[in-house]
Amino acid sequence: QVQLVESGGGLVQAGGSLRLSCAASGRTFGTSVIGWFRQAPGKEREFVAAVRWSTGFTNYVDSVKGRFTISRDNAKNLVHLQMNSLNPEDTAVYYCASTLRWSTRRNEYDAWGQGTQVTVSS
Repeated sequence: QVQLVESGGGLVQAGGSLRLSCAASGRTFGTSVIGWFRQAPGKEREFVAAVRWSTGFTNYVDSVKGRFTISRDNAKNLVHLQMNSLNPEDTAVYYCASTLRWSTRRNEYDAWGQGTQVTVSS
């Protein structure tokens, strides 16, 4: 079972940027799909972006298109989420997760990190 660890969260002002990273231990990402999800207080966990490790194919939720970029670092076995033009609505705990089948549905991801807090102040 792959174990995932997120890093890079923090406090940033509106309009600023953060880069989140997701590291895997136990095995490499291989043919996995790695997704980023977020959960704001009182809200359900929602899909943000995903990348298929083997091909680099990506997908984003509409609200982050043009602002967020998901990428993979093959050499370091890392997945990054570059977040630009952040706004207070992006405040949430961000989780990375993995699955073997392409999906944007959280219940189809079977390995999760512990989450990292992103807070955007206005």
